[in-house]
Amino acid sequence: MRAWHTGQTAAHEEGDTVTKMRDKIRKPELLVPASSLEVLKTAVVFGADAVYIGGEAFGLRAKAKNFTSEEMAEGIAFAHAHNVRVHVTANILAHNDDLTGARTYFEELKARKPDALIIADPGMFLLAREICPEIDIHISTQANNTNYMTYRFWQEQGAKRVVSARELSLAEIREIREKIPEEMEIESFIHGAMCISYSGRCLLSNYFTGRDANHGACTHPCRWKYAVVEETRPGEYLPVYENERGTFLFNSKDLCMIEFIPEMIDAGIDSFKIEGRMKTALYVATVARTYRRAIDDYLESEDKYRANMDWYRAEIAKCTYRQFTTGFYFGKPDETTQIYDNSTYVNEYTYLGIVGELTEREGNVCVRIEQRNKFSVGDWIEIMKPDGSNVPVEVLAMYNEEGEKVESCPHSKQVIDIALSVLPQRYDILRVMSKKSL
Repeated sequence: MRAWHTGQTAAHEEGDTVTKMRDKIRKPELLVPASSLEVLKTAVVFGADAVYIGGEAFGLRAKAKNFTSEEMAEGIAFAHAHNVRVHVTANILAHNDDLTGARTYFEELKARKPDALIIADPGMFLLAREICPEIDIHISTQANNTNYMTYRFWQEQGAKRVVSARELSLAEIREIREKIPEEMEIESFIHGAMCISYSGRCLLSNYFTGRDANHGACTHPCRWKYAVVEETRPGEYLPVYENERGTFLFNSKDLCMIEFIPEMIDAGIDSFKIEGRMKTALYVATVARTYRRAIDDYLESEDKYRANMDWYRAEIAKCTYRQFTTGFYFGKPDETTQIYDNSTYVNEYTYLGIVGELTEREGNVCVRIEQRNKFSVGDWIEIMKPDGSNVPVEVLAMYNEEGEKVESCPHSKQVIDIALSVLPQRYDILRVMSKKSL
């Protein structure tokens, strides 16, 4: 009995040591983008610890739908009711003419009470500190944050967090963590599109189209097809690299670090940021749900995380993407991180809509959705649930807003009531495998 008891004690002590070691691990925040109120609610329900959004001005995604003042208030209230934080972008590189409007904008944000402001420009930083000093300030990746002295500088000015430049390796981030105060937070991208310009500060869009990337109006010319023209031979296009499909010399693969969460945590990163403030609710739900489970699995047990890797890989590939790369995290990218033959996304699933309120039509219990792509009665579709399950269901019946029975919903954003073979819950996502993927 004594030997058994001693063994049990040793096992418990060893277990306690492992638990204490895991307790010391920084639990990272999962920070998810939201282009609209609908997408914000999706991000919250599908596992975000925090969401980042933009107002109607002063952010770097002017082409995104963004939030009106009223939508922002509703979104912040919804997130806070679910213990999720909201960060608001104000990360343009401001000109003189921007500053008066920025002052008014910060006064509005003060009343809305988001948890943090994301800022790149020192002038905007000063205005935010003056007008709403109670709101945390995070320094945007646009500020080119590439060394620990930059982090120290911003902390001395009053910033709580700095977003690392995408051009940093994990080794460099680890060194930054070692040389900045413990309370200073590091935010780094973990998933999404990569920019060909340093920390996203691009001039191509402004030069070609007059739409300034640094004012939120980027037209993404890095995804265009290019050739070389010699000055004395106008109209003669010389290929930079060519095959039968074309030339896309700036077209980077997308960042995906789902397989390297232990390394990201070990580097001392406090917030894992997903890129994509112009993405759909399906994209946000897919990426948020997958990273939520992967992070939680790892924090529970590395063995569990490793055992579920195939599920993470399979699920993350169900959202739109341009093949995957690890970016700069393990060294400078090479030719294998570019896509030369096309500029299109891989898109295995089609987004149908978000489940809304319950309704009743002709004795059928239905759910209401605002349709995003056509589908029909008799189709088999999939309910994507926040808990990680995917439930195949048959579309049994469909009704338009007037309650009339219809066979399909061909018009974009058509509000319909549908009866399914399994009843989904509010905020579940409806999707279907793309025909080209079948």
